Amino acid sequence: QVQLVESGGGLVQAGGSLRLSCAASGRTFSSYATGWFRQAPGQEREFVAANRWSSTLYADSVKGRFTISRDNAENTVYLQMNSLKSEDTAVYYCAARRGPMSTARLDYDYWGQGTQVTVSS
Repeated sequence: QVQLVESGGGLVQAGGSLRLSCAASGRTFSSYATGWFRQAPGQEREFVAANRWSSTLYADSVKGRFTISRDNAENTVYLQMNSLKSEDTAVYYCAARRGPMSTARLDYDYWGQGTQVTVSS
């Protein structure tokens, strides 16, 4: 069983930066693929980024602006978000799964509670 707790959300002006953190429990967390998803009001939850070992995947909408990373010693996954835009406003969720990275929400077994990111224009 893996438990995930996100933090680091908040209000930021367009063009600014935020770093989200996702603290995970579980001794074997380093072998899990992790992902960040986001959900804006009235929208489907969408893929943002994923990571496993040294590999990463990004949605086209965030490529070049967001960076996913992890510290396995601290059981923490990060999402560094730069050059934020108003359309990045959403609740951001951390997720984990055994096996390879995936962009599909339904492939992930464990989810955090979400953290709100609001970008003002």
